[in-house]
Amino acid sequence: MTCEPTNVPSPEEIDIPAIQEKYQQERNKRIRPDGQKQYAKIKEEFTEEYLHDPHTPVVSRDPISEDLDVAVLGTGWSGLLSAYHLKNAGITNFRNIDHGGDWGGVWYWNRYPGIQCDNDAYCYLPLLEETGFMPSKKYSDGYEIYDYFKVIAEKYSLGEKALFHTLITGLRWDDNIKRWRISTNRGDEIRARFVIMANGLLNIPKLPKIPGIHDFQGKMFHTSRWEYDYTGGSYRNPVLDKLKDKKVAIIGTGATAIQAIPYLGKYAKQVYVLQRTPSPVDQRNNNPTDPEWAASLQPGWQKERMANFHRAAMEGRFLPGEEDLVGDFWTEITRNLMAEVRAEGREQEISIEEYYSRRDTMDYQVMERMRRRVESLIEDQETSEALKVWYRFLCKRPLSNDDYYDTFNRPNVKLIDVSETQGVERMTENGFVANGEEYDIDCMIFASGFEVTSDLDRRWGIDTYEGRNGISIYDHWKYGYKTLHGTMTSNFPNQFFIGYYQGGLNATTTEQYGRQAYHSTYIIKEALARGLSAVEPSEQAQEAYVQHVRETAVDISAFQAQCPPSYYNNEGHKVKDEDGHLKFRNFLGEAYGPGWDAFEKLLADWREQGDLDGLVTE
Repeated sequence: MTCEPTNVPSPEEIDIPAIQEKYQQERNKRIRPDGQKQYAKIKEEFTEEYLHDPHTPVVSRDPISEDLDVAVLGTGWSGLLSAYHLKNAGITNFRNIDHGGDWGGVWYWNRYPGIQCDNDAYCYLPLLEETGFMPSKKYSDGYEIYDYFKVIAEKYSLGEKALFHTLITGLRWDDNIKRWRISTNRGDEIRARFVIMANGLLNIPKLPKIPGIHDFQGKMFHTSRWEYDYTGGSYRNPVLDKLKDKKVAIIGTGATAIQAIPYLGKYAKQVYVLQRTPSPVDQRNNNPTDPEWAASLQPGWQKERMANFHRAAMEGRFLPGEEDLVGDFWTEITRNLMAEVRAEGREQEISIEEYYSRRDTMDYQVMERMRRRVESLIEDQETSEALKVWYRFLCKRPLSNDDYYDTFNRPNVKLIDVSETQGVERMTENGFVANGEEYDIDCMIFASGFEVTSDLDRRWGIDTYEGRNGISIYDHWKYGYKTLHGTMTSNFPNQFFIGYYQGGLNATTTEQYGRQAYHSTYIIKEALARGLSAVEPSEQAQEAYVQHVRETAVDISAFQAQCPPSYYNNEGHKVKDEDGHLKFRNFLGEAYGPGWDAFEKLLADWREQGDLDGLVTE
């Protein structure tokens, strides 16, 4: 399946300097001086209400005291793929540990109405060829993804030792026994030779610190703890019939909210949507999987599709003659520009400088198309203006939904733009105050996301986390990551990190996690086979790698400075690095500048060399 370019305004139809000025004005009015402090520390202020599990009852058990080869902290994609690679490598004495009640990570917690993957499922769901599974449609429903976790876990017998409903409270390296001592809220004492930190990007719910929030006498919950007992319906059948006489407010208009709001609008008596910054919401076109297309796929098709998607979404250019296999909002800019260049017959000769200059222009064209789409769908002019996006593509997560904009044409749905006051002013016993007006409600729903670019202790939620000589990871990485290959760090032996640190960046998150898990497993297997008690990067190798990453990194600070505040750019605030320089904290970490393919070759060559170069061993 290949896709055609979209119909966008020509460069002559838009005033780019005026748009740039508008972008800056809209950004500036949303920057808050308190930055990340506008959000509450959930463990301190909301523990009982927001860290419980509404999905699965907690079953009592006796504390565990044991020795493991590997503890995998997490049962989301990074945890599942770590377990998969460990098992493939013949390592069986491991456990996955998670505070959720089953496999899934964020897909376990997020069960709000309308939840779907917002990436192409044929790329996003890993191991499709290995398991023989095929998504039912282009963007899988949340429950299909949740079920697929268990397909993988059962096929490869990964969950035999998994510990669910177990929260890590302490992680400490004991040099006397060369193991990590892991403590939990269940009284466990687990001594693991190796630890894989697979705790995920979307881990701890984030809540706004609104004055008076605890005064409100109605119902409140976070979307990652959706309460169907209150709303009616269920995860797999979200008929929210208990809201028919309820006034509901929802804070947030990001990836979660745009999927849930159409259901709230359909069933609730009144819905107030509280928006600081709108998201770009394109057409979804979520078509069922064509059985003939699925039957025609040849071995290696998923890797080919992921590589094609990566080139379009991350590198911004196809190979000569290559077509867009994914064809969605993530790949639109590349698809449109490549179509133009090919129509001119210049695919082989256009300079890099001209190509990327024109790509910037296409960015403005596509975002103008999005604004015109809003105008065509929203009946009320004031609402239409408030829903228009005034920032560059990828300043915020691009989204799609076929029902979101139409929901604002319902008489029971009201958009309340709080950009001028930079959020809800306060909450009262009966509701909330926005733009000086009080609204009575029965329920407040927080679609405020997760701790993503906040400080590490907030993101990970582990009280005590110490490596050699009692060094805290929170101090060790206070001013930025220090790693070898984005996977290990000095003073934290036998520990591996899965996520966005200083490694290669792939457009498909699960592919990136899987390759990190594979590389970590290689080191663990080699250490066990060689009888090593501890491995960690040398200071010299780590320093050289960090310097290489930073020297070759693509500087996106100028781009981030154009963007409105969000978790993408640490709420628009810079932080100090170890040299005292101010920089944006990017949720993607410090990506390897030469690109994904170069990074994968770097690691493949390192493994092929076979001497664990750069690691200190005991």
